Amino acid sequence: MIPIDPTPGAADTSPQAAPARMDAFRADRVYLGADHARNERRTWIVTAICAATLAAQLIGGLAFKSMALTAAGLHMAAHVAVLLVAALAYRVSRQRKDDPRYAFGTGKIGFLAGFANAVVLAATAFLIALESIERLIEPAAVDYDSALPLAAAGLVVTMVCAWLLKPARAAHDGDGDLNLSAAHLHLSADALVGVLTLAGLAAGRSLGWSWADPAAGLVGAALVAQFAWSLLRRTGGVLLDMNPSPALVAEIRARLQAQGERVVDLHLWRLGPGHHAAIVVLEAAQPQDVQAYRARLAGLAGLSHLTIEVRRA
Repeated sequence: MIPIDPTPGAADTSPQAAPARMDAFRADRVYLGADHARNERRTWIVTAICAATLAAQLIGGLAFKSMALTAAGLHMAAHVAVLLVAALAYRVSRQRKDDPRYAFGTGKIGFLAGFANAVVLAATAFLIALESIERLIEPAAVDYDSALPLAAAGLVVTMVCAWLLKPARAAHDGDGDLNLSAAHLHLSADALVGVLTLAGLAAGRSLGWSWADPAAGLVGAALVAQFAWSLLRRTGGVLLDMNPSPALVAEIRARLQAQGERVVDLHLWRLGPGHHAAIVVLEAAQPQDVQAYRARLAGLAGLSHLTIEVRRA
């Protein structure tokens, strides 16, 4: 086996130099997304907007003895909880980015928060569907004149918040910052349900279709459930270290085998938004220096940590 120097040109093998040499393509272990600061800031802004709306609705409900306002406030509380989880994930991952206890940095904290919020989204879909079915079986009198402006106001707030949480750029790895995606998807799903609710209320008021409101709720629940499943699958795949990019794996294999070498073992996993790690075991009849193989992979987008072992065939 050829001795491997973890960093190009590095000669310092002292314990003090170990942290700097731990990552092959980076001088640190910070695997946060490129827009981490921007996304964290916007998530806190949206959390503050939703918290203010929550307080106004609950105070209004108590003052005017309105169950509709109180219910809207309780619904907004779910948004605040989801956004708090997302915002705290950004803060914790930023504050702990240099903590040596995290072997591969804190980039996955956001994916964990995204998975938790996807579970909340799935529970929301279930509760909406349950309430809609109950209303279809036992229709309840609806105060359309009060419900319509309340639904419209809630929709406006949700759409503004969803716009603020829109990702700044398309992710080259197809997933990007799933913590932001979870919060954005939660608000987008609620906005979609809000549009359907307005349509159902308008139909009930104008045409007398009492079934329109709960039917709109069922359609909304199905769409929210689809969003939740997509997000659970994507975040769960990251947490279980599933192969995040078959295309990147194929490119790594092709570059390393360009001169007759053979890749006998290759693992790729995600470290954070836009960051991947790879471990490669390579066999060659006439092995080159490991830096030559590292140079072949230079410039691959998203490859932030690399470990190569070279064996003589």
